[in-house]
Amino acid sequence: MYIGPYQLSNNLIVAPMAGVTDRPFRTLCKYFGAGHAVSEMMTSDQTLRMSKKSLYRANFDGELAPISAQIAGSEPSELAEAARYQVANGAQIVDINMGCPAKKVCNKLAGSALLKDEDLVARILDAVVKAVDVPVTLKTRLGFMNGHENIMRVAKRAEEAGIAALALHGRTREDMYLNTARYSLIKEVKQTLSIPVIANGDIDSPEKAKYVLDYTGADAVMIGRAAQGRPWIFREIAHYLETGEHLIAPDIQEVKDVLLGHLSELYQFYGEYSGCRIARKHIAWYTKGLRFSNEFRQSMYKVESTLEQAKVVEDYFNHLLDQGSVMSDVQVEVVNLLETK
Repeated sequence: MYIGPYQLSNNLIVAPMAGVTDRPFRTLCKYFGAGHAVSEMMTSDQTLRMSKKSLYRANFDGELAPISAQIAGSEPSELAEAARYQVANGAQIVDINMGCPAKKVCNKLAGSALLKDEDLVARILDAVVKAVDVPVTLKTRLGFMNGHENIMRVAKRAEEAGIAALALHGRTREDMYLNTARYSLIKEVKQTLSIPVIANGDIDSPEKAKYVLDYTGADAVMIGRAAQGRPWIFREIAHYLETGEHLIAPDIQEVKDVLLGHLSELYQFYGEYSGCRIARKHIAWYTKGLRFSNEFRQSMYKVESTLEQAKVVEDYFNHLLDQGSVMSDVQVEVVNLLETK
């Protein structure tokens, strides 16, 4: 698959997720086989450009190409300037966010709220594409409200504006992340457009990735929440698409090694205070479903230093390894129930 002149190594893409897809996470997912990753959403508001959070999000140092920076806003001229700024900052692809359903974003008429105003959508697309000489992509949803899906018009207008690829989440803004992602409109969009179409929404397993690719005819799939605490999902999907067979799930030693490596990168990237706090959600995702994980997380949340945090994580996994079992608490209960019968 190509985005402009850039050929991706495969058709598996990391979805942009606010507070998640920072440089350490993108790098890790690419290590495990993701062919492409899009940055966290960055506001087009110039007054916030030099904030600490914005500077972290715009840090692409040492990242594998192609580098894609996602921008969000509602003013065409501001978004055009934001696109130029990110290209000067090292971005090789600019992605426009018209899909975020968060209230604080939509209240500013950005993200998926833009889908209520197709004229504004068109002006934004034209302004950003004309502002830079790199490929511009679009991430959006089926529409703002159920029963009023307007993605076919938006998608056609995006192609006319020169958008290089379209990533489409199979929900409306009204759906938020509830209900089930719908793929029929993604299929229609793909049949209508000549530019690459990327399917997004509820892709959480190798089988689901293959089904969505086959059903929609999409050029790629975009994976978001399913990669949280499970970056090796890209390795698993790539292997399944190539061979039709499943890889063996990572053992507890590999999970431990990956998590500790991820923590090290987070600490180095964010520093002591922020690194410790940002790492907490990642630790929770990695340990979800593992034995004794609920008790572990409650104690882990109270740790205030990176050194102690890494130690309690290592001690927890060492305990699992000493137990010789990584069964979840639910699995243990099932086994105990069967043994009493």
